[in-house]
Amino acid sequence: MSVARFFDEMSYGPAPEGDSEARAWLARHKGAFGHFINGGFVVSASGKTLDSFEPATGALLAKIALGGREDVNAAVAAARKAQGPWAKLSGHARARHLYALARTIQRHARLIAVVEALDNGKPIRETRDIDIPLAARHFYHHAGWAQLQKTEFADQVPVGVVGQVIPWNFPFLMLAWKVAPALALGNTVILKPAEFTPLTALLFAELASAAGLPPGVLNVVTGEGETGALIVEHDDIDKIAFTGSTEVGRLIREKTAGTGKSLTLELGGKSPFIVFDDADIDGAVEGVVDAIWFNQGQVCCAGSRVLVQEGVAPLFHERLKRRMGTLRVGHPLDKAIDMAAIVAPVQLQRIENLVSQGVTEGAALYQPQIELPKGGSFYPPTLLTAVQPTSVVATEEIFGPVAVSMTFRTPEEAIQLANHSRYGLAASVWSETIGLALHVAAKIAAGVVWVNATNLFDASSGFGGKRESGFGREGGREGCYEYLKPRAWLGRKLRTEIAPPVLKAAAGDFAMPQLDRTAKLFIGGKQARPDGNYSRAILTPKGKVIGEVGEGNRKDIRNAVVAAQSASAWSSATTHNRAQILYYIAENLSGRAAEFADRIVAMTGASAANAKAEVEAAIARLFSYGAWADKYEGVVHLPPLRGVALAMPEPQGVVGVICPPEAPLLGFVSLVAPLIAVGNRVVAVPSEPHPLAATDFYSVLETSDVPAGVVNIVTGSAMELAKTLAAHNDVDALWAFGTAELSTLVEKLSVGNLKRTFVDYGKAIDWTDRSAAEGPAFLRRAVDIKNIWIPYGE
Repeated sequence: MSVARFFDEMSYGPAPEGDSEARAWLARHKGAFGHFINGGFVVSASGKTLDSFEPATGALLAKIALGGREDVNAAVAAARKAQGPWAKLSGHARARHLYALARTIQRHARLIAVVEALDNGKPIRETRDIDIPLAARHFYHHAGWAQLQKTEFADQVPVGVVGQVIPWNFPFLMLAWKVAPALALGNTVILKPAEFTPLTALLFAELASAAGLPPGVLNVVTGEGETGALIVEHDDIDKIAFTGSTEVGRLIREKTAGTGKSLTLELGGKSPFIVFDDADIDGAVEGVVDAIWFNQGQVCCAGSRVLVQEGVAPLFHERLKRRMGTLRVGHPLDKAIDMAAIVAPVQLQRIENLVSQGVTEGAALYQPQIELPKGGSFYPPTLLTAVQPTSVVATEEIFGPVAVSMTFRTPEEAIQLANHSRYGLAASVWSETIGLALHVAAKIAAGVVWVNATNLFDASSGFGGKRESGFGREGGREGCYEYLKPRAWLGRKLRTEIAPPVLKAAAGDFAMPQLDRTAKLFIGGKQARPDGNYSRAILTPKGKVIGEVGEGNRKDIRNAVVAAQSASAWSSATTHNRAQILYYIAENLSGRAAEFADRIVAMTGASAANAKAEVEAAIARLFSYGAWADKYEGVVHLPPLRGVALAMPEPQGVVGVICPPEAPLLGFVSLVAPLIAVGNRVVAVPSEPHPLAATDFYSVLETSDVPAGVVNIVTGSAMELAKTLAAHNDVDALWAFGTAELSTLVEKLSVGNLKRTFVDYGKAIDWTDRSAAEGPAFLRRAVDIKNIWIPYGE
């Protein structure tokens, strides 16, 4: 080819990255790797292996140990043995270790980047310029949290031994996201990399050992899905952190139900990319390139649903198609390409099948006429237009380089389309009107929103989703709490179960009978008769009937959830307004303190002094959450770019509450008050044996300016009503305090919409102890953190 032709075409020639060092590393291990357990490589107990292939060519890269039960047991034993000494190290000592790991990553960055590109199939430019530097950044950032742990997390302790299961799309970066905070805060780790991409995890374990990380602190067990399942189900693991598909996330939630394991799930997504008519069109086109063709679209937060305002849709699609024609697909080690290989043939087949189905359902297919490499697993950049919101390609995660596009007319329609998904991971909003962009960002159900940008990540800013995209955060201060637990909750004992009193026969004399009063349910700001028209007697400890309450059922819960949904304005009320109403509730309860104390004595048999103390504690707790209501606020993250990330606490929405059997007033207030303080609406099931404190309490709510539907009270069986709340797809979270069986039931049935749960596993809390029963530990569980990224400047 002549020089003149190069100038005419302005085309790129190949610019291959050398892979000799990576091949030499593979050769040193003779193309075969064991697990990395207790500081060294060990062969699988079964002797079985699996093959790791190079996606770009289909060639065998290495044989990998296939982990079984004995291998997982050995890794857990090593991690358990190391966890105590590792946690007892000073924060400074752990910070030094993480600093050493960050420096090690930087020193070996080119080797790691090449191994990653070979093993995963992604372009070397992405591994070299994005994945590996950001991984080092995570270790640096969390070295800082280790240094500051004693002061910044003084009321927290490490969760213990952590099982981490990571995906194949960002093998090394996901390792850093999970390993860095876990180790920094005193935990030890069993890491299971994806079966398609285990090599950089094994390389890192080798480098970490050479950098002086103590044996057992980091263990890597390779294998297939069955190996991950063994880790999830292991009795001596305290936490599971999983990134992967929503389907597997559901299975993990079910398997861990009732075990007491802490759980973080970062799952699938179908993220909207919204382009308004005042957007920088060329900038938004480049945004789509980064949103869906970065890493071949194999990104959980990929902006795969492109929503374009009608007035600019033809122009936008024209320019997008033109830009697609300039994308280069080639070998991962070619530094001049934009896209490389799909991770495996099975994933390529899934992409092809979904695109074919989308076309069958009416979508218009566009693929540029660009050359694909011969052999390997490659797929061209693809755009589907005229897509209906209910089409399979608009609702299902394709996990490939496929953008689907729809149009909208108004901002409200854009918000509706954006939220028309079972997922809630990320979103991107493009508009030159910052007020419009922030209005839309606040309305989108997602854990991360980028304004005039996409796919921005940093260790200082939490990442994670809601709905069926999972729960928990990774990165930043909010991510640190995923690897900690409150010190005040250590040593809790199983709740002592007290046999219910036996009904005492009536005297049968001629005394004046009491007038019957059955306490009704409280739904939508009104007293309501139960749907089944049944009631249950409430007995004193000596078996005397002191009242009756309605027996709530599935329909009553449904009505209460509808009422709570209708009270959505509470979530957008000013924090001052919510604070004032909590103070009003406390004030009105105070005026009836003696009455409530007498009721507690009659129901529970508590002494008058203890009953009075419970009422006073409930009043104080309402004051505390009135105080928190306008002070529990977000922070401004300062990632290394020209811009900010706003970490905004958002209410979860409609939250079910199963109150503990003890402390009938204080337990109710301790759970309901933090939820409504931050803007949630509540469907509460009061103490099953002692519900009259809560049914009396709704008259306090009626006189305290609480909007209808913010607090709804349904009395009845805790277990039966919990089943309905846990399975209800319009309940966004569920708190349940009672028996261990109740906790198991709630976690298991929550898998339908993967609602967040907060349970006590049958372990009693001293509700009078403010350090254990009040404050940020409850408020953190009452909100989701949404990070809104706002770049500024030219």
